[in-house]
Amino acid sequence: MCSVCGCGEGEAHIEGQGPEGHHHHHHHSETGEGSTRLLEVEQDILAQNDAYAAANRRLFDERGILALNLVSSPGSGKTSLLTRSIDALRGEWTISVIEGDQQTANDAQRIRASGAAAVQINTGKGCHLDAHMVGHALETLQPPPDSLLFIENVGNLVCPAPFDLGEAHKVVILSVTEGDDKPLKYPDMFHASDLLLINKIDLLPYVEFDLQGCIAAARRVNPRIKALQLSASSGEGMPDWYAWLAAAYRFERSGRPAGAQGR
Repeated sequence: MCSVCGCGEGEAHIEGQGPEGHHHHHHHSETGEGSTRLLEVEQDILAQNDAYAAANRRLFDERGILALNLVSSPGSGKTSLLTRSIDALRGEWTISVIEGDQQTANDAQRIRASGAAAVQINTGKGCHLDAHMVGHALETLQPPPDSLLFIENVGNLVCPAPFDLGEAHKVVILSVTEGDDKPLKYPDMFHASDLLLINKIDLLPYVEFDLQGCIAAARRVNPRIKALQLSASSGEGMPDWYAWLAAAYRFERSGRPAGAQGR
């Protein structure tokens, strides 16, 4: 078991890296010496992850790549958000995607069909991506300079929160079908994110969801978080998301630190 997040031992397979792919394993304590030793192992795992994240960030900075880590629970609409964004922005950006799922390459195939390069990471029993996996995926993907990279994390509102991947921003997606209490139920994820996208607002007439209450809860957890309301299905609110992307890219290129992670 991963001593940081409780997931199964990593069995990551990265598409395009030979018949075996790249297999990633966490380092684990075998001593069972209690909470002090567990804390030491957790700190060691996160320190190793942060070193890989720093290397990823250097690559992004050197190439002028805006990298975003998209996090959410399963079914929030991350992939639909990506395919609509790729279709709308393909004339303005070169877009690449790293897809994270426990199994299947279904989402990577959807991304490629929309016109963007994509590499699939299957984490096996693992419940999140880490910076080491992303670094290996970058070797295959090779996103070009001055481009946009989306990292679609494994659907999970818990385990990806403490893992910096080298991204400029974590973007958390929450659909109105999930309930407006999620920022308070899963505070670590909302605290780690710079942007909250409330998706599927076209369904608001049909579900019980307190839009302003949800935003207030997110800002209670994280006063600096920005919130946008949109529907990847209908297109409502998507121009605000595109404007945020353009502003984030300009901010990164200005040489100022834009992300909370690893800075």
